[in-house]
Amino acid sequence: MQDTVIDLIRHGEPVGGRAFRGHGIDDPLSEKGWSQMWAAVGDANHWDVIVTSPLARCRAFADQLGARHALPVHVDDKLREVGFGSWEGRTPDELQADSSAGYDAFYADPVNNRPAGAEPLPDFGARVAAAIDDILFAHATRRVLVVAHAGVIRAALGHAMQTAPAVWYRARVDNAGLTRLRATRHGLQLDFHNRRRLD
Repeated sequence: MQDTVIDLIRHGEPVGGRAFRGHGIDDPLSEKGWSQMWAAVGDANHWDVIVTSPLARCRAFADQLGARHALPVHVDDKLREVGFGSWEGRTPDELQADSSAGYDAFYADPVNNRPAGAEPLPDFGARVAAAIDDILFAHATRRVLVVAHAGVIRAALGHAMQTAPAVWYRARVDNAGLTRLRATRHGLQLDFHNRRRLD
């Protein structure tokens, strides 16, 4: 049986630069962000279908790439970023200035030290796992590009590698970084993570 390949790409830099953007903020890609995305995917077409988060920083690029290569584009609400609650739209510098202890506690244990009003991390992981499983079912043996967010890619890695949510933030996910999961008869495996571009 032919493998199913899922390439996940994080959106490029949004307007406003680095900040905690969950699914409550819908900033579009900046000019730099667009350049990052096109540089990552190159000119060749590597996929049969695109599945994207509904947020503008993902969907706008997915739509343009789909149009360029005449690929179907599907929007999955389960691929939206984790909700950051009171941290939405705030920068790391601002949060550390307000409470460096609270900021450090989040990274030490992101499950039990959520920002006020944030989406529970296990719930987020469950919806991302459901999205990945839906893709594997709907697009078996195909090559799929998923345009999503850093948190979604971390959760997808957690699903593939069967790691606990408490360790997901140990994975760095760059803007326009590419990660490949492959579904084989032995289950999901990780081919590569955070690659700058596809050859």
